[in-house]
Amino acid sequence: MAAFPIRVRQTILRRLAHEEGTVRKDWGGRIPIALIFPNRYPLAMANLGFQTLYGLLNAEADVVCERFTWEGADVPALSLESQRPLGDFPVWAFSVPFELDYFRVVDLIRRSGLPLLSVERASYAPLLLGGGIALSANPAPLAPFLDAVAIGEAEPLLEELLEVLRAGLSREETLAALARIPGIYVPACSTGRPVTRHWAADLSAFATTSVVLTPESEFGDIFLIEIARGCGFGCRFCLAGYLTRPPRYRSLENLRPRIAEGLRRRKRLGLVGAAVSDHPELEEIARTIRAQGGGFTLASVRADQVTLSLLEGLRSGGTRTLTLAPEAGSARLAARIGKGFGAGEVLWAVEMARSAGLRRLKLYFMLGLPGEEEEDVRAIATLVREVRRRMPEGAITLSVAPFVPKPHTPFQWSAMASAEVLRERLRLLRQEVRPFHVALEEESVPWSRVQGVLARGDERLAGVLVALEHPTPARWRRALAASGLTEEEYLRERKRDEPFPWDFLASAPDRAFLWQEWERARRGQSPLPCPALEGCQRCGICG
Repeated sequence: MAAFPIRVRQTILRRLAHEEGTVRKDWGGRIPIALIFPNRYPLAMANLGFQTLYGLLNAEADVVCERFTWEGADVPALSLESQRPLGDFPVWAFSVPFELDYFRVVDLIRRSGLPLLSVERASYAPLLLGGGIALSANPAPLAPFLDAVAIGEAEPLLEELLEVLRAGLSREETLAALARIPGIYVPACSTGRPVTRHWAADLSAFATTSVVLTPESEFGDIFLIEIARGCGFGCRFCLAGYLTRPPRYRSLENLRPRIAEGLRRRKRLGLVGAAVSDHPELEEIARTIRAQGGGFTLASVRADQVTLSLLEGLRSGGTRTLTLAPEAGSARLAARIGKGFGAGEVLWAVEMARSAGLRRLKLYFMLGLPGEEEEDVRAIATLVREVRRRMPEGAITLSVAPFVPKPHTPFQWSAMASAEVLRERLRLLRQEVRPFHVALEEESVPWSRVQGVLARGDERLAGVLVALEHPTPARWRRALAASGLTEEEYLRERKRDEPFPWDFLASAPDRAFLWQEWERARRGQSPLPCPALEGCQRCGICG
């Protein structure tokens, strides 16, 4: 048994040897905070939110923040910086971007030796905090395990939260003080009053960039810079589009020092944001990077905002793949989900990509969207056929995921398609695109349904999470049944006034606005975009 932790430490030391930007601090007189990403190390190091928190916390003179990742159910959790166990830290901060990470959050708590439920912990137990977009949308399934949850963006909450931690209060006093901070949800002190999501009005007040660089990251040769936050297009399926409103942009002048720093550390920059191609100065940002001898990449580009100069800039910087997200194949379904562009824009973008010398395409689609019919699946294949005609020699990858209804979106009332329907639509799509010689990447139907339950779940799911030490979809369904629950109970269509577990969160556009958008979707009408204009009160966020 003694040799196994040695191997774990050897892995950590190897990783540290490859890192650039690691922060090491003496613990004397400082508040130790364990920053935990409940997934593998390469994913953690590619997550800009996790990196930003690491930098912000360690910028505080009286805080020492060390990173933890989940490396497997049989691998001890040790901090990267000093190889200490979680039990040495009085504060744990989970950064949770995805619902399926909930299983690993519970696993890390269980293996630490702490009681799983917050109410069962002693007064001297560590304080367990949570944050991230999944918990900001709906903290209910994990609420029984956590002491407090940050709702919204971390930057405007951090100062007040740290002041409470510095006060040296008892556990009960600390929870009461946290509950008084707008934007912090403390389940044990819940009063029924709305918890308001906090968001940073001025992105120029802080930097959101890579802190630690490592070749083991998913983006090992890229320095990440957030240039925008939020999205105003109103795609009705998109949690990020509604939960990060309003759209905000960092100016080129604000970005210049970040660009210079990034190019000192890497040859390529990754420009990050929910709608990067909507940035009003994107072309100027791209020219600035190229003028300094650097390259850049984007996660994806809206097909209706592709320009030849942008694509040439991507190619000159080493990018060989254009990523587009049509999501739907037919004009009817595209209008229903609020995508805002159709096959014509996609094909024009493909033609420009070929002209710019890009020979690889990745196209994202969803199956099981509200109102989808078999003809819509065939329309995806029709679009792929036309894409292949315009790029006969290129490599084309289709990434296909089942639609999952998410809170705070107009589709929060929608049902999720049954497993049988999703499997049949996937089978049909495989058959229809086979002649066009494309690679097909498919997300798991069973795991997507688990995600759907967790996304719209309530606190009753805590018992299911406790029961699953080694989760699989089949074990998940059996654990649900043992608790008297079913997937269908959570994945069915909802009525207009039916309560949701997240109704106490004033986190996103108000319910009346979202219902209006759900009705417009069913009529096939385009969404009302977020104008991000001063004084706008359309959706209730900025009013």
